[in-house]
Amino acid sequence: MADLDQWGQSEVLAFLLRYRPRSEEELFNILSLLDGYLKSSSPSVVMAATKLFLVLAREYPHVQADVLVRVKGPLLAACTSESRELCFTALCHVRQILSSLPGHFSSHYKKFFCSYSEPHYIKCQKMEVLCELVNDENVQQVLEELKGYCTDISVELAQGAISAIGSIARTYTEQCVGILTELLGLQQEHITSAVVQAFRDLVWLCPQCTDAVCQALPGCEDIIQDSEGKQALIWLLGAHGEKVPNAPYVLEDFVENVKTEVFPAVKMELLTALVRLFLSRPAECQDMLGRLLYHCIEEEKDMSVRDRGLFYYRLLQSGVDEVKRVLCSPKSDPSLGLLEDQTEQPVNTWASEFNTLAPIYGKARWALVTAHQPGEPCYAFSPCTDSGNRGTGSLISEGSKEVLKVHPDTGSLTLIPDVALTAEQFEKTWLSLDISCQQSLPWVGTVHPDTIQTALHVVHIQTIAMSKAGVQPWKAYFTAQDDSGCLFLTELLLEAEDSGMQVAVKQSEAKPEALQVFMSVFRTAVGAVAGLRS
Repeated sequence: MADLDQWGQSEVLAFLLRYRPRSEEELFNILSLLDGYLKSSSPSVVMAATKLFLVLAREYPHVQADVLVRVKGPLLAACTSESRELCFTALCHVRQILSSLPGHFSSHYKKFFCSYSEPHYIKCQKMEVLCELVNDENVQQVLEELKGYCTDISVELAQGAISAIGSIARTYTEQCVGILTELLGLQQEHITSAVVQAFRDLVWLCPQCTDAVCQALPGCEDIIQDSEGKQALIWLLGAHGEKVPNAPYVLEDFVENVKTEVFPAVKMELLTALVRLFLSRPAECQDMLGRLLYHCIEEEKDMSVRDRGLFYYRLLQSGVDEVKRVLCSPKSDPSLGLLEDQTEQPVNTWASEFNTLAPIYGKARWALVTAHQPGEPCYAFSPCTDSGNRGTGSLISEGSKEVLKVHPDTGSLTLIPDVALTAEQFEKTWLSLDISCQQSLPWVGTVHPDTIQTALHVVHIQTIAMSKAGVQPWKAYFTAQDDSGCLFLTELLLEAEDSGMQVAVKQSEAKPEALQVFMSVFRTAVGAVAGLRS
């Protein structure tokens, strides 16, 4: 390998991923031989070597952690590279590592400060990383840096920085609320809107900051113009209006201008907020609530707004106690923050995706991209014009017009989308048929059910039932139907990780050629996301 250039070395390291060491001694001998490539001057070689180490050492978490510590330097260098593409890719991989090792780069947080000349997409990635690196020692410096981005000429970047401060506020509430309140003094429309939206999310998760937020709200109504900002402000005034002295008068201004309001979502939020505030401050809200209900029921053209108005009108007729029972839900839920916090993921959950485009696209999008790029057979969509050959007992509705054409070298097969087969029908049919074909497909790593389901859905193979990720043995059942009405019922079974994936297929009609083509389609679709060998 020493005689190869960086691209050749990267290819060899990628090829070695296919090899399975036969013993622990052989495994560590391989890792020792390849240790020097973790120090290569080429980022591509370092990334390829890192992935190989992570995959081969899947049963040794301490080895994986040690490898990630050693590649910290090369990754940080790539994050500050003049190549924007390399920088963005490195940042995506840093975020992937942080999902398993929070704070892994905390001591180097300044490396993720944004430069003025950097493009928007790199700045956004760096802000996401900074949010994950905040701790007691660097929180002040990180917040000051993000505060500077809030006045950036780019509206999207400024609002992203405000959102980042709002995220950090869940842990460092007092400091962040002070900065956000200070930003309101700039009286910039996009800044005020983003701050109010951050306040709305914050009081729900951190009720201890409600008083400070309510004190900062007066005056915001004169600046905010966009729909999201108006909805956030109206929600705050409705949910916490008893703590805002001028809340009824602010909402009255919205009621006066409701005829010129162009966003239906704002009108519906206004209805809910005013009914809520009416319960705590009835004398100040009764008249304007009546006017708003009259407009929404008698004059409003948007049916969703009109229906919301009718709902509240009839609810009020049932009595105040009933209104309180329906609308007086909790105004905050601190426990929700625990659901939003990312739990540490084992390195093995993403090791096979390291040094691929998956961290850049995201797992779900990458599954769709790879599912649309199979090798053979090839797929093309075309309209279905002939449905007369289908049997009367077909489970496909006659209105289906879009079918999937598959043209491998061995024959032709047309699969139709949206097979109307229930789980009960599938079970009865499955038990009544014999297995037509049984194969074992090579499989490495854990099963990602959503990824497999998405890939098969693209080729019109529908999911009937599927085990949860991590369950052993893992099972899944699928169905497909061709244009002649022949059903293909499929069972996937994985006894244990890294064992073969067992595939069993049953046909409602004996069609050997169609079965052969179907198996080729099935292997290609699953192989696109699971890396099956042909």
